[in-house]
Amino acid sequence: MSFGNGNGRVPAELLPPEAPRVMVARQTYEPPGRQRRSLAIAITLFALTVITTLAAGAEIGAAYEQGKAPVFDSFFGIYADAYHNPRILLAGIPFAATLLGILLAHELGHFFACRHYKLSASFPYFLPVPTMIGTMGAFIRIRSPIMNRKSLFDVGLSGPVVGFVIAIPALAFAILRSKIVPGIEANSTVLFGEPLAMRWLLALLRPGVAAKDLLLNPVGRAAWVGLFATSLNLLPGGQLDGGHILYSLASGAHKRVTLAVALALIPLIYFWPGWLLWAVLLLAIGFRHPPLMDRRTQLDVPRRVWAFAGLMIFMLSFMPAPIYFHVPWWSAP
Repeated sequence: MSFGNGNGRVPAELLPPEAPRVMVARQTYEPPGRQRRSLAIAITLFALTVITTLAAGAEIGAAYEQGKAPVFDSFFGIYADAYHNPRILLAGIPFAATLLGILLAHELGHFFACRHYKLSASFPYFLPVPTMIGTMGAFIRIRSPIMNRKSLFDVGLSGPVVGFVIAIPALAFAILRSKIVPGIEANSTVLFGEPLAMRWLLALLRPGVAAKDLLLNPVGRAAWVGLFATSLNLLPGGQLDGGHILYSLASGAHKRVTLAVALALIPLIYFWPGWLLWAVLLLAIGFRHPPLMDRRTQLDVPRRVWAFAGLMIFMLSFMPAPIYFHVPWWSAP
């Protein structure tokens, strides 16, 4: 989720002394033309993401039917095949519907929390990419300044909680229905990590089955992606959801914790090179956070309990090595 610079008009007498005075000149009114453009962009991006996730799901489904893990090198050929025969994309519906459902639930959690606090927010924008999972996620842009810690906390936490609540039943269903393929990892070039939530569900629902022998079906792979996205969003830094939660709890520690998280990600590059990108992003733009109109009022006890719940969701979803390769030069964790 992205917080914009804010277009909301705030009376000068309500601004705290440390708040940027430029915020006084901004407008709360959002012209109908901007709303229509925002909706048109959101619909277009969503439609493109439907196509890319259907293509990814078709490949994942085909590999699953063959008892194999998905691979990277065949994911572009599906688009040429779909051009000549669009019906092959129908096989990607289980994956695409599950993943888009989780991501949409996440963003709508933010969106309706913004509506509750009368914050101007864009519609959810999805990011389509022709990769193994078909998308880089989704985000909303909040245009209004945030009034207090309570609203910032509720908006920040609502998305991860709703997405997690959708992803866990989907993953549990998939674990019950997925194939057991002994030695699947030994014959795969692309390996996927197992979040703690998956290991616990596997032990509960299919005791005695090793995670390395479980080949997740397309629904399960989509739920896995949903949990991975949840963990990334809950990293406590920058303007990620976890950064908003951190800022609402302890705004003074936001910059220090963001720096600590970015530095902590660097050793994890050994497990997954993608952590380098996240570390660079946090170091480059993660120290800035839109100020609150009221920084004096602290969070109540129930929200502090929910903050602990958010930490548990992060721990259940996080994977040091989400994706790695079974090749001689790559060290699996």
